[in-house]
Formats: sequence, structure tokens, C-alpha cells
Amino acid sequence: MSGKKNRKDRNLQNVAEDLAHTPVNSHQAQQMQQDVNDRRHETALNHKSD
Repeated sequence: MSGKKNRKDRNLQNVAEDLAHTPVNSHQAQQMQQDVNDRRHETALNHKSD
């Protein structure tokens, strides 16, 4: 378990990278938001406990 302390949090790292990108117009902003929604949906499907 102690080896885990030195690893970067992938979730946090990905969020930081996403925040570094600023959309140039409303279409790009919508596409970026859809990517976020798609990832959330995929995560929800993967964590579903049926």
C-alpha cells in the first residue's frame, strides 16, 4: 500500500489537463462538455452493480 502514495491521481491529472483547454467558440465548448458527459456515462455503466 505504501507504493501507492507516490502515484499521481489519474482522475485529478485528467481533470487538470481538461481545465487547461479553453474553448474558442460555443461549438467547441459544447463538444468538450459532451465528452465529459460521455465519460461520466461510461463510468456509470462500468460501476453499475446489477
